[in-house]
Amino acid sequence: MNASLQPRISTDEDRYRLLVDAITDYAIYMLDPGGLVTSWNPGARRFKGYVAEEIIGQHFSRFYTPEDRQAGVPERALRTAAEEGRWESEGWRVRKDGERFWAHVVVDAIRSPDGQLLGFAKITRDLTERRAAAEALKRSEEQFRLLVQGVTDYAIYMLDPEGKVSSWNEGARRIKGYEPEEIVGEHFSRFYAAEDRAAGWPEKALQAAAEQGRFEREGWRVRKDGSRFWAHVILDAIHDDDGQVIGYAKITRDITERMEAQRQLDEAREALFQSQKMEAVGQLTGGVAHDFNNLLMAVLGSLELVKKRVPYDPKVSPLIENAIQGARRGAVLTQRLLSFARKQELALEPVDIASLVRGMTEFLSRSIGLNIEVVTRFPAGLPVVRTDPNQLETALLNLAVNARDAMPEGGTITISAAREVVAENAAGLSPGLYVRLTVSDTGAGMDAHTLARASEPFFTTKGVGKGTGLGLSMVHGLAAQSGGRLDIESRPGHGTTVHLLLPVAEGVEVSKGEDGRAPAGQPREGRLLILAVDDDDLVLMNTVAMLEDLGHEVLSASSGVEALTIVEERPWIDLVLTDQIMPHMTGLEFAEAVSSTRPNLPVAVVTGFADLPEGEALGLARLPKPFTQAELGAFINTAARRRAEA
Repeated sequence: MNASLQPRISTDEDRYRLLVDAITDYAIYMLDPGGLVTSWNPGARRFKGYVAEEIIGQHFSRFYTPEDRQAGVPERALRTAAEEGRWESEGWRVRKDGERFWAHVVVDAIRSPDGQLLGFAKITRDLTERRAAAEALKRSEEQFRLLVQGVTDYAIYMLDPEGKVSSWNEGARRIKGYEPEEIVGEHFSRFYAAEDRAAGWPEKALQAAAEQGRFEREGWRVRKDGSRFWAHVILDAIHDDDGQVIGYAKITRDITERMEAQRQLDEAREALFQSQKMEAVGQLTGGVAHDFNNLLMAVLGSLELVKKRVPYDPKVSPLIENAIQGARRGAVLTQRLLSFARKQELALEPVDIASLVRGMTEFLSRSIGLNIEVVTRFPAGLPVVRTDPNQLETALLNLAVNARDAMPEGGTITISAAREVVAENAAGLSPGLYVRLTVSDTGAGMDAHTLARASEPFFTTKGVGKGTGLGLSMVHGLAAQSGGRLDIESRPGHGTTVHLLLPVAEGVEVSKGEDGRAPAGQPREGRLLILAVDDDDLVLMNTVAMLEDLGHEVLSASSGVEALTIVEERPWIDLVLTDQIMPHMTGLEFAEAVSSTRPNLPVAVVTGFADLPEGEALGLARLPKPFTQAELGAFINTAARRRAEA
């Protein structure tokens, strides 16, 4: 070597040695051709625990695990490096204290310029922590994969940037019906309904997720078998480190049952709201009708008395008769209002439906016109029902008029009946035997919206002034108060059929007259002392006047307390007529007070309301408002006859 270059070379070797000795994160050392250690840097001492004097001259195989030494890994490493110039691997190595660490090892062959093998350079790096982190990540990813695959209530899968399915979990298979091999690689738009695909919703979902990072929506999705389910969908965009979209994570949940439960809850709430609304309207209607009844009592009674006492005058009498007819029409309207409010006074009794209908067929035909045919069909042995015959006649007339209005060009109304057994748990009905009274027409029918509102109070499809909207409400009230039910069937172009289900009056034999009802009692002569009680001065004066005109002696009281005093002072009173709705003391409370001191004194309640359960217990007679003088006289005669027979 040139003497002038020696200092430079020596300096380079020193720098190289300083460089190697300064490295502590790598074990860098030399091996001779046989694998003996010939150099040892601080990094090797730190990794493996040996100082230089302990390991130089020793074979490098001592760093290998026993199983690797037995498998000849050290020899294979040297042989490969000698043959190929380099050997690289990862594996377990052993420190001086016996502890193992995971190492990345590179062995390079060192040769002279003429190609002679001089030894090996060996570099080892401790990757134990990195390997532990990688294994932890691998375990986490595996656990996450198992978690995703184990979820069965959610469809969790991946999409590539174009929207093609790239993974498929068990929940997706269960919810959508596809096996992984059937769907991976297919576009996710096949899960959408045809109308949503036509509207471009799959593309909108990907675009929204790409631009906003997330897309969430509910809608119909389609399973493999074509069935639909209501889904809640979340689509999240997945970005790389540069912010580019590399795919999407999609989570779908089948919430059909929840939606159905919510729908049923909404329907129940709506039904409750309607029920509460109808109850409020019913309470208001009942109160108004009660006051209207009192006004009609005064008007109708006074007009009848005037008509009796004033000589016939062609200029005056027709006007009085017209006013009486108007008051009676008001009474019919009041009955409908009370029926809707379910506070109408019903006279429930056994009724032979077939006889009742046949008795009013001619009247129906006259009422609805000649271009309407009325057909009746009743089987033999049809049992009698328990209802109010007068209100049933009115209900049938209302149904017939409605049918007529639905057939302006004419048609057929069919009235029929059949027995029917109602089993347990029937909606709104007690189990037992019923008669289904049916009125059907061949008219235009109703659409679903109109049918849903048909029995609502004040709802009508007729023109202004042509209907009150209370006809079907009255029929509904009659059915409910009789212990039955009203059902309506209709379709546009197929007419309307109304079913009135009425309970059978079991074990009752009816003595039928020509109209199918029990014959009324005959008037009875006799002057009675009657106490009339009412807090309305107009009604009280009218009642007293009608009773006196009938030939009875009348005492009056404007309250229950005042009436009790009169009863105590006049023990020879024959009959008491008391209003029900009075301040401080109702008619029933007054009747109970009277029964405790005068148990044999008949007390009759005058009311337009039907909700008198206590009255049923007392067995009180009732006279519905408003009443005519003839109805009042018949009622008084019946009460007098019952007292005489007692």
